[in-house]
Amino acid sequence: MPTKFLIPEEALQPGETIKFEYNQAGVSREGFLARLQDGWVAFENRCRHLPISLDLDNNQFFTPDQDYFFCQSHGALYETTTGKCVQGPCAGAQLFKIPLTFKQGMVGIETDEPI
Repeated sequence: MPTKFLIPEEALQPGETIKFEYNQAGVSREGFLARLQDGWVAFENRCRHLPISLDLDNNQFFTPDQDYFFCQSHGALYETTTGKCVQGPCAGAQLFKIPLTFKQGMVGIETDEPI
């Protein structure tokens, strides 16, 4: 699979996120990349309770203490490292995790879209 590079590693500080578009099985989707205190994660930007974005288009994914990602629609809380919903109507469900690639200071994802 080709790699789609998103940003340079230094572009995000811990607690910051960006959204990006990607293809999965030929379907266009939106994801978000988050820099944690001790690493990076990327997930599909889609609540597991209702098929809506977690951030309601304002790029705010973290709770104020940065311990969880949250759905602004109904308050579901997701673990930042696993994407598992630990509180809310989708408790036990998981966000779709997007594998990351790091090369020459860039953060990327593997995608099935042509580069």
